[in-house]
Amino acid sequence: MNRLTALGGFILLAVLSGTVEAKEIVLNYANFPPAQTFPCVQMERWKAEVEERTNGKVQINTFPGGTLLGAKAMFRGVAQGQADIGCSSMAYLPGVFPLTSAVGLPVGFTSAETASLVLWDVYTKYAPEEFSEVKVLTMFTSAPSNLMSKKRVAALEDFQGLEIRASGSLSRSLELLGATPVSMPMSETPEALQKGVVQGLLSSLEVLKDFNYAAYCPYQTILNLQVYPFAVVMNKDVWNSLPADVQEVMNDLGPEQAEWTGEYMDRHVQEALAYAQQEHSTQVDRLPDTDMREMQAKVAPIIEEWKQEAADAGLPAEEIYQDMLALKERYAQDEQ
Repeated sequence: MNRLTALGGFILLAVLSGTVEAKEIVLNYANFPPAQTFPCVQMERWKAEVEERTNGKVQINTFPGGTLLGAKAMFRGVAQGQADIGCSSMAYLPGVFPLTSAVGLPVGFTSAETASLVLWDVYTKYAPEEFSEVKVLTMFTSAPSNLMSKKRVAALEDFQGLEIRASGSLSRSLELLGATPVSMPMSETPEALQKGVVQGLLSSLEVLKDFNYAAYCPYQTILNLQVYPFAVVMNKDVWNSLPADVQEVMNDLGPEQAEWTGEYMDRHVQEALAYAQQEHSTQVDRLPDTDMREMQAKVAPIIEEWKQEAADAGLPAEEIYQDMLALKERYAQDEQ
């Protein structure tokens, strides 16, 4: 009798163990930049929140630095199942995201928090076809792009002829401002600065600390040019396979993660500026108001070009643009 009882207990334990294992969900999350950068910092925060809020039912393996998927392959790789989740930068796939790329226009965002919330709201309102192949988990943006340079740029005329490292739509902005954009990987830029191949770079300012650009660029000029939009996406089949309670956790995290990442980014930029000034005695300039207005006028063709491209894609371009501006103003007021 005792043997039967023991055998029954063993079988029950095996069944229960199998049930626990069946309920555990393991997901692979790919990211392309180095682990210390803000897209990967937000990835680790999202992972921790999901694991905690699902009481350990979901376990997430993170792969920063392009170890699972590279930047250009990220969106397609997730859609095809090479990773369960991926963080995609829209800038690496020009023309693929005509609606949400509106948030990457030079409209003068002054914070990543505002831009990230605007991006999320624009996406949720219009539910664009450009993301139909995947499940969008959250969205956020970089901080506004500003100039880091070897020589002081305190007026718009100082841009003339400057060779500046930039990518995506920022290259177009530099052309319109009279500078010469130079495309190169971020990893090659320090050497290019030291050799005089470029005189600066146009990017969000956290790289002053994250990549120690403060050591090469003693001057920063606040321009508040384009932000870069990002989307965290999940393979649709994987999403559909998740239990309803796990889907609810991830859906709830969507807008919260957008706001958290924007707030983190803005704090980190301030930390990077403080580091640059304390460790390398850098100087921050702001263009005169008249120059800022002239700069906006010079880069306005980028906005008109986007409107035409969006209209060609069958989108209500002017409605999207005006919605974005209204949201920008509302969230900017909330920050004050």
